[in-house]
Amino acid sequence: MQFKHATIERSAPLLAVLTLITVAIGGLVEIVPLFTIESTIERVQGVRPYSPLELAGRNIYVREGCYVCHSQQIRPMRDEVERYGHYSLAAESMYDRPFQWGSKRTGPDLARVGGKYSNEWHVAHMIDPRSVVPESVMPAYPFLARRPLGAGDIAAHLVANRRLGVPYSEEMIASAAADLAAQADPEADTTDLLKRYPGAVIGDFDGDPKRLTEMDALIAYMQVLGTMVKFQGVTPADLKQ
Repeated sequence: MQFKHATIERSAPLLAVLTLITVAIGGLVEIVPLFTIESTIERVQGVRPYSPLELAGRNIYVREGCYVCHSQQIRPMRDEVERYGHYSLAAESMYDRPFQWGSKRTGPDLARVGGKYSNEWHVAHMIDPRSVVPESVMPAYPFLARRPLGAGDIAAHLVANRRLGVPYSEEMIASAAADLAAQADPEADTTDLLKRYPGAVIGDFDGDPKRLTEMDALIAYMQVLGTMVKFQGVTPADLKQ
């Protein structure tokens, strides 16, 4: 056996061929089983696709590059969990295209920011960050409150996400424009909206009920972050569907 091993080491072509065969076998053993399962992400109860208004707000979040300074990934470490809440689950990002985990924290992690602050706080923070967080280095985004939300193609955006695997139904797509407007209108009938998107936050997010702005959409998105899965008083087995 030792003689054969020495023979392989002295022959570069033979060593290369045998290495290639070994790597190929190892790769097949790891890759082939993945084709036999539907998903590598374990589904968790409560996770749903974003509502049209939340999705529009997420587009603004991505456009403005918020992930550069704010991550959306709480690591399973004691200091992170004590500061931000339960560590992030892969299933919470399963409908994100692209995900916003981030790699740097100039500001706090936003994975569980939903419901932590009021809509009014978010508006003040976006218009003048230092009015609520004096030490903040975040730039101001006052234009979001002045810019009308351009969401005429929201139904097409849901279709595009469905092609990527997000389970938007025909009913959701057909009702996209109406659902988007209803979520930002406290006076609207949101019964069907909440059936399609349980837990969606309803309200006039930017403080101006006469206009639907980019501020409305962005705050609607931020208010849903981390709220879909209920962690209080449950065990890991309870989270599974």
